Amino acid sequence: MEFTDILKKVAQHHKVGLPFVLYSLPNSTDVNIVMQKNNVLYDTELYADECFVFAPFDYHEKAVCIPLGKSEHFETEFSLNTIDKNEIIINENLQTKENYCEQVKGAISVIKSGNASKIVLSRKKEIDLKQFDISILIKRVLNLYPTAFRYAWYHPLTGLWCGASPEVLLQTEGVSFTTMALAGTQRIKKDKNPHWNFKELNEQKIVVDAISTSLQKVTSVVRISKTYDYEAASLVHLRTDITGILKKGKATLSTITSVLHPTPAVCGTPQNYAKNYILDNEDYNREFYTGFLGPICEKKSSSKLFVNLRCMKIDANVANLFVGGGIIIDSEPESEWEETQHKLQTMLQVIYPML
Repeated sequence: MEFTDILKKVAQHHKVGLPFVLYSLPNSTDVNIVMQKNNVLYDTELYADECFVFAPFDYHEKAVCIPLGKSEHFETEFSLNTIDKNEIIINENLQTKENYCEQVKGAISVIKSGNASKIVLSRKKEIDLKQFDISILIKRVLNLYPTAFRYAWYHPLTGLWCGASPEVLLQTEGVSFTTMALAGTQRIKKDKNPHWNFKELNEQKIVVDAISTSLQKVTSVVRISKTYDYEAASLVHLRTDITGILKKGKATLSTITSVLHPTPAVCGTPQNYAKNYILDNEDYNREFYTGFLGPICEKKSSSKLFVNLRCMKIDANVANLFVGGGIIIDSEPESEWEETQHKLQTMLQVIYPML
């Protein structure tokens, strides 16, 4: 089926309120579309054989999913087109900035007391759209960020979500696994290599150490790569790849995701303390932002799961953009605010024609 025909089917599916997910893996021009035939909200506790999972930040071993057995499934290709990016200036309320900076100061104080090494704080930005078009949304997210995991998910009970994630939560093939530590953020500067300061390098080390420690429960072999620069959209991050072998019989997808999620890159460390701090102190519900998503096949022990970063939820003609940053002992509130401002650009570029 041609890509233009797929877009028409997806738009119609969305119009009548039926669930679907459309996604493309990093560095791929193949697009997968799973269109559920009913509007039931399935979850992985009831149906975890072969499906696309969508898990919230506050995950408790159960995610919503679209089962392939209850859906039509298509795969097609699209032609990658270059889309020019222009920085989009948005007006921010001074009070919003002050509130976020105060939250950062509070987290730094907790870290200095020794209760945590890192806490990730986030915020939501509402953007009014003049006229929403789901076909434009899909074409732009696919073309703007070809190196990311790109998706559009819809269920009438979860809403419409769209994103371009640079971060792998977990990929498995049999007993082999791959994950990554991703931290540190700078804007890409033309013809200039990034210079990473102590704060950014230390944050990356915290993330690598925390993930490696967590994986000891479910792995027999763990290998850690050297840290390198990784470009995602207009930003560059520090990235370390972590691979290895899972323990036979002890590492189901449910147990591994529960160990890894939420990662130090989106939550903090220690995991439980940081997560509870976020739930108690952020002044909004993250929902599926910083959760995880992707296709799984339990029979083949195969999965490709990504952290739901650089994403938004669209409700009627309002786009809710989610951004955040990792707070450690050396963080500066003003710099953390500026980092979230830069991160807003990723999804702003996607909705640009609708502003």
